[in-house]
Amino acid sequence: MNLSRRADTPERMDTDCLDYADYQRCLRDLSRVNRTTFTLQPTLRWLGRQGLQAGERFSVLDVASGYGDMLRAIRRWSMRRGLDAELVGIDRNPWAVQAARDATPAEDRIDYIATDVFSFSPVLPFDFIVSAQFAHHLTDVEVVAFVRWMERFARRGWIISDIHRSAAAYFGFNLLAIAARWHHFVRSDGLISITRGFRPNELAALIGEVVAANAVTIRRHLPFRLTVERSR
Repeated sequence: MNLSRRADTPERMDTDCLDYADYQRCLRDLSRVNRTTFTLQPTLRWLGRQGLQAGERFSVLDVASGYGDMLRAIRRWSMRRGLDAELVGIDRNPWAVQAARDATPAEDRIDYIATDVFSFSPVLPFDFIVSAQFAHHLTDVEVVAFVRWMERFARRGWIISDIHRSAAAYFGFNLLAIAARWHHFVRSDGLISITRGFRPNELAALIGEVVAANAVTIRRHLPFRLTVERSR
C-alpha cells in the first residue's frame, strides 16, 4: 500500500452489486458509515455560516447524493431554523436515486434526479452546491472540471467534503468496518476510497487552477475529513 499519492483503483459497489436489493443494502451501510464518521456535520456547519435568516428560502443541490442522507439531514436542519429549503440530489446511478426516493418521506419534498453532474445544466443556479465523498471518485482533471462547474452553477457558494488520505484513516477504517460487519463492498470500497482521497496541499493545487487561494477555505475535520469551502 502506497499512500504517498492518490490511487486510481476503481471502486466496485456501483458495478458489482448483484441487484437493486444488494445495492440498497450497500447504501444503508454507507449511511451508517456516514453517521459513525460524522460525514454530514462539516457540510451542516458550513451552511450554518452562510447567514441564512429564519423564513428565508434557499436552494441546495447535492452532487452524488447516494442514499439521500445528506439532503434529509439538511431538511431537518432547515426546519429547526425556520428555513424553507428547495432540495435536489443528483446521482448517475439510477439505483441510488431509487433507493434515496424509497428512503425519503414524501413530506421532506426532496427531488432526486438520475444524471451525471457533467451532463447536468440547471436552468437557474442553485444557491448552494454540496458534495460529500464524491471528489475522490474523480481524476485530478475531473476535480478541476467539477470546481469550474460549481463556479458556474452555485450562486452563493459550494463545499467539497472528502477524505483526508492517511495510514491512520486506512487502518482505522479497516478495523471499524470489520467490527461493524458492514457489507463487504462497503469495507473494500471504503479502503479504496481512502487511497483515492486527498491531502490538503493536493486539494489546494487543484482548486487553485480555478479559484484564487484567498477565495476558498480548506479545513480539516475529525475523523480524517477535509473540506474546501467557497462562499460568495
